[in-house]
Amino acid sequence: MKEASPVLLPLLRSRAQGDVCAWIMLHPDQSFSLREIADAVGVSSPTVMREVDRLQDAGLVTVSRAGNQRLVRADTSTIVYRPLAELMAVTFGPLPLLRDALAEVPGIERAFIYGSWAARYAQQPGAVPGDIDVLVVGDADRHQLDEVAEEAQRALHREVNVRRVTASAWDAMAADDPFKATVMSRPIVDLFGSDLVGSEQ
Repeated sequence: MKEASPVLLPLLRSRAQGDVCAWIMLHPDQSFSLREIADAVGVSSPTVMREVDRLQDAGLVTVSRAGNQRLVRADTSTIVYRPLAELMAVTFGPLPLLRDALAEVPGIERAFIYGSWAARYAQQPGAVPGDIDVLVVGDADRHQLDEVAEEAQRALHREVNVRRVTASAWDAMAADDPFKATVMSRPIVDLFGSDLVGSEQ
């Protein structure tokens, strides 16, 4: 069964294409093996290979060899790199950019994106998300989270709202708590802590 074009960017064939392209374009200073890309975006290696081949044929990535591994890197010298990276940032960018940023913040037990961006990522139709909503569960420093939000806002060109809840407070919330019930009844996209919610709902 053919996968539908992603709601976040219907110009693409599939969400996997968007995830792979965004991961590569938004890490321009790094090279990745096909397996590393597959693990990062949660798709199969054959899918990554197919998308990388297309990007390479279009001159958008460079591919080198290290033993039997193909190492992929964004070609930042091409005239389309900057606009393509910007497009990837404002569509598929929240997942790789926020995952990277939050990885540097200690005290996070679980984190996920919820709200309109998560709904579009889950293929629910609607308007282009005007903001990004993130829930962090743990004891992370609020000032550090504010800095992450500010940095992400610049990259994603929209407001990023990071709400922090301690693990004990989150666990103590009843399932019918209005906030928790609303968040958990709609699509969510994991950044950390898949034991909480799964990769997405």
